[in-house]
Amino acid sequence: MGLSKTIWTTPSEFLRIERPDNPVMFFAPTVLQATARRFLDGFPGLVTYAVKSNPAEMVVQNLVAAGIQGFDVASPAEIEMVRRLAPAAALHYNNPVRARHEIDYAVKMGVKSYSVDSRSELAKLIEIVPVEGAEISVRFKLPVAGAAYNFGAKFGATVELAAELLREVHEAGFIASLTFHPGTQCTDPMAWDAYLRAAAGICANAGVRARRLNVGGGFPSHRLNDERPQLDAIFELIGRVADEAFEGAPPALVCEPGRGLVAESFTLATRIKAVRDGEHVFLNDGTYGNLDELPITGIIDRIAAVNGDGETRRGAPRPRVIFGPTCDSVDRLPGEVALPEDVEEGDYLVFSGMGAYSTATNTGFNGFGRMTVATVMRLGA
Repeated sequence: MGLSKTIWTTPSEFLRIERPDNPVMFFAPTVLQATARRFLDGFPGLVTYAVKSNPAEMVVQNLVAAGIQGFDVASPAEIEMVRRLAPAAALHYNNPVRARHEIDYAVKMGVKSYSVDSRSELAKLIEIVPVEGAEISVRFKLPVAGAAYNFGAKFGATVELAAELLREVHEAGFIASLTFHPGTQCTDPMAWDAYLRAAAGICANAGVRARRLNVGGGFPSHRLNDERPQLDAIFELIGRVADEAFEGAPPALVCEPGRGLVAESFTLATRIKAVRDGEHVFLNDGTYGNLDELPITGIIDRIAAVNGDGETRRGAPRPRVIFGPTCDSVDRLPGEVALPEDVEEGDYLVFSGMGAYSTATNTGFNGFGRMTVATVMRLGA
């Protein structure tokens, strides 16, 4: 993955002048910082960034510049990177399962906040993490609602077990907190309503007042033209329901957006390798590359077709099957995608909102995967 040294005005300018044969990811720092400020101004608590969604150093640096002071880290590599780039930042090690050597490393790096969802993992933390000033957040789960896929399938204690774990954390002398994740790309604000009220019930059953309540990630990005995320409504609901559920004395709130923070600041340009018999469109990028998660979370239909001169195709939309470049038959985008009927080999398909789980999951399978990252002043035409 190469980083272009030039700062371009728009993606179209780059495509017109450079005419790249490999995929290009366009990064707009102004968009990232503006999104970060939206979270900082709107969310009623501490905003931390889920590094896994896009661990590029330039992303972390721009978030720090915008005022983000906390990071959700899931591995020693992420801990090392954030400590190097933002030494004073708060680190929340919220991957609920860690090897003992990983916990040892986190302690040496000054990590003070951990999550847990099982007795066996809590025993490790009690054994290794010094009690003084350390927080352990019990992660719980509810049936998924309104999300693209269910994070609770892998992590999260039942509300009954969560109450027991919260009590054990408190009795062991740690700062006792709660955390949850409503599910990725969660467009239904009421998912947070259910979790917040369940959190209050867990505290009541445990007889422990949680110091902090981490409402997770799940904040949606703009993927579909006809579905614009209502972040402000989600922020308002979280603050209001937390106050109601905890009878005017809620724990300090924390969130850990990844996708919702970073997605909109990147746009991906792919090139059409072939239009097979007018039906199937083959791209130079696909599900083994920057489009890896689309079969899981669904299509992004914010797609523009641009010719080699940087001009947008205006033909009538026509459903097409889109394949990636590999010789694997599962390398295709879900469903059929409406593209201008006049698209041709050599044109570019430009996908908006591609900053999350794209470059982080790009592979070199089948000899593909080379790409450039270009910085632009703004996205769009």
